[in-house]
Amino acid sequence: MRSSPWPVDWPMTDPIPLFHLDDIEDGGSASFVAVLQEKRTGLLVVRQGAAVVVYVNSCPHIGAPLDFEPGRFLNAEKDLILCSTHGALFRIEDGHCVHGPCIGGHLEPVAVRVEGGRVFLA
Repeated sequence: MRSSPWPVDWPMTDPIPLFHLDDIEDGGSASFVAVLQEKRTGLLVVRQGAAVVVYVNSCPHIGAPLDFEPGRFLNAEKDLILCSTHGALFRIEDGHCVHGPCIGGHLEPVAVRVEGGRVFLA
């Protein structure tokens, strides 16, 4: 899990950058740590072209991190997010669980925006 490359004391009036889009291969995933609501929080990121989706790295079933290797969240086909603990599958676009013990649940989204090749907390 990587920490954001920007300083922890980033001015709160400025948008908070998390990472560069090029840090993640197109169609790939990664993990990062950010401070959300004054708490260090693990994030999972999936890149699809110039867009990214970001969720809190916590399974809605038991709260465990989802990655089976650091930063690896996708199934073999790279079309769903896979929970390493019990095999739950989540749609990339909305984090909705489509298979496993948390079916019908969803991952907690984190609002971001992409600007100038950098990804910021929204």
